[in-house]
This record gives sequence, structure tokens and C-alpha cells, in this order.
Amino acid sequence: MWRLMYRLLIAASMCMVVTTAQAEEAMTSALAANTVWVVVSAALVFFMQAGFALLESGMSRAKNSVNVMMKNYMDVCLGSLLFWLVGYGLMFGSNTSGFIGTSHFMLSGVESWDYTVLLFQTMFAATAVTICSGAMAERTRYEAYLVAAAVIVAFIYPVFGSWVWGGLYGGSGWLADMGFIDFAGSTVVHSVGAWCALAGVLVLGPRTGRFSRDTGEVRSIPGHNLSLVALGGFILWLGWFGFNGGSTLEASADIGVIALNTQLSAAAGALGALMFSRLLRVPILLTATVNGSIAGLVGITAGCAVMEPVWAIVTGLIAGVIAVAGAQFMERLGLDDVVGAVPVHGFAGAWGTLAAGLFVAGDMFNTQQIAVQLVGIVAAFVWTFPLALVTFLVIKASMGLRVSTAEEQQGLDVSEHYEVAYPEFHKDVTYFRQ
Repeated sequence: MWRLMYRLLIAASMCMVVTTAQAEEAMTSALAANTVWVVVSAALVFFMQAGFALLESGMSRAKNSVNVMMKNYMDVCLGSLLFWLVGYGLMFGSNTSGFIGTSHFMLSGVESWDYTVLLFQTMFAATAVTICSGAMAERTRYEAYLVAAAVIVAFIYPVFGSWVWGGLYGGSGWLADMGFIDFAGSTVVHSVGAWCALAGVLVLGPRTGRFSRDTGEVRSIPGHNLSLVALGGFILWLGWFGFNGGSTLEASADIGVIALNTQLSAAAGALGALMFSRLLRVPILLTATVNGSIAGLVGITAGCAVMEPVWAIVTGLIAGVIAVAGAQFMERLGLDDVVGAVPVHGFAGAWGTLAAGLFVAGDMFNTQQIAVQLVGIVAAFVWTFPLALVTFLVIKASMGLRVSTAEEQQGLDVSEHYEVAYPEFHKDVTYFRQ
């Protein structure tokens, strides 16, 4: 009898050892799969920088294309270092107050998964900053832009982000506690970047000749290469699958519907821009169509994980209309946004955040959720715009924000970087520095 019980005890112990080993192996495999997916997603989001660079350069004049590329190239370099140094801690560190993170600055000596999250979130921070670049193109001093980008990525963006996504190492943000929905950042990333861009546009003023002082006429200043615009739009679209899909932070089955909603909303955004342009009887522009699809991508970013596909289409369709209508509204106000960043990322981002509360699967049109979404939208503007406005005003007063009229007419490629993108067409250009 005792011998039988001993054998049973040994057998049970062996089963427990095997089960524990299998569980540990499964956890290790899951962590590896999650890491691979998030790192690949981070690479896709990084590739979006190329999309922004091509789109913004194509919408600018040839004499400023190097400057636009340089801003996009350096803001991701500067942003990566500053986000590791301070931004990640402010955004994801221990957040007992609900307003700001207080730990995990200069991240080191942590688990491998923490580094993976840092990498992914670094790409988001770089995206928020680069939204400003296109709006402020063709008249901004290069060093002044980099100073503003540093303030945005190191402080303005991560502090608001802590309200929504913070508390990874304890505590949580006050908007998160209210139940605010912004899965991948329609407001956290895109609206924050756009409200910073709006402040920059206001302080800078329009490009020379953009608006007539006497008649108020709006003069078009077309970009130099629409092929780059289309290619940039496609690259951004591709990168958005990592932007939204990677925000699961795990290789889960939910990625399928998230990616589908992303695709449908982008397609509907382009269609919405086309239909609204036809309704207004204005030319159906490539730039407006591409911006319509990007607005659809921005719009679905908040709710891609909580909507059924049909509502993703509705979200994208309305976002495309907002992109076209918003660009016209900006022109009527005399605001010169070279690439349409404010309507595409700001207005469409606000709409997408509201739509995330309107169209929650199984709980649609919940007035309490809608109210929470509105609070988050307003909070993003109230935090971001005044701080960005002060930042740009201080830069303007201290080191100068805008280039001279002569430098603007010559082109920032020469005046800021002493080189040109198309030298065979600029053989007679005079290189100078003031």
C-alpha cells in the first residue's frame, strides 16, 4: 500500500515538473512571438518617416526639398535620443498622480520586453513631431525647427501621452481612468502633433505670396513632384498596419480586424475626399485624394480595435470629407499649412477619437463614453496648443523662427544647407549665407 502511494506521488511530481516546463516553454515562445511582431511593427512605423519625407517634399517647391528631407531625417534622430533620455519616463514611468511619469528615464538594466516597448513607442514619438515639419515648410529656420521638435518630443507629447497610456510601471493616467478610448493614437499622436503644427503656422505666418494683402485672394503654390506625394501616401498606408496592428503589443488574433479596419477606413477616406470635391465642383486633386486616405488612417487609429468594419468605413468616409473641408477652412482663415497637416491629423484625429466612442461594438452611441471622448479631445488641445504656441514665440524672440524674405525666395536648400536637390536645374544659383 505504501509502495503504491509512493509510486503515485512520484508520478504526480513528474507530471507537475513536465507541466511547469511546458508552461514556461509556452510563455517563452509567446514572448518571442510578441517581440518579433512588435519589432516588425516598429520597423513599419519607422518606414512611415520615409513616407512623410516624400509626401512633404513633393508638396513643397524644388528649392526647399532638401530642407524638408533634412527636417524629417533629423527629427527622428533627435527624437529617438530625447525620448530614451526623458520622454519615455514622463510618458510610461510610474504615474501615481495620473498626470506624469516619474521613473524609467534613460532606460537600462530592465527586462528585454521593456526595450521592445521603448523601441515601438519611440517611433510614435517621432511621428508626432514630424507632423509639424510639413505644415511649417518652406519658411522655417532649420535650427529653430529642431529646437521646437526637441521640446515637443521631450515634454509636450509624452506628458499628454501619460494621461492616456501612462502607468506602465504603476499607476495610470487620469483620462485612462475615465475610460478614454484611443487605441493607437488619433489624439495622443496625431492631434497632438497637429495642434503643435497649428501653433507653428500661426507664429510663422504664410509663405510670401500665398495670400494677397489687398484682395485676400488665395494663391496656389503647387508642389514640385506629385509622384513623390503618391509614393509617400502609399508608404504611409503600409506603415499604418504596423502603427495600428503593433499597438496590440502582442501577436494576437485581434490583429486581423485591426488591419482590415485600417485598410477600409483609408480607402473610404480617399473616396470621401473625391466625392466631397465633386460635390463642391472643385478639381479632384491628387494631393486632396492622398490626404483623404491619410485622414481615413488617422481617423480609424483611435477605434480600430473596437469597431465593426462597416463603422470603420463610415469613420474613414467622414474623415476624408473633413480633410478637404478643413483645408478650405484653413485657407479662409489665412493660415498656410503646406501639406494640410492640421486638417488631416488634427481635425480628422479629433473626429476619429469621437468616432471611437460613437461606434464601440456592442455599446454604440453610449452618451457617457461620448462625453469622455470629448473631454479627451478638448484636454489634448488645451494642453498642447498653448504650450506649443509659447515654445514657438520664445524661439521667435530668442533665435528667430522664420528665414528672411531673400532666403525664402532663394530657397532653404541653399540658405540653410548650402546644397540643392536638383543641381542640373540650378546651375546659376548663388550660394550665400547671411
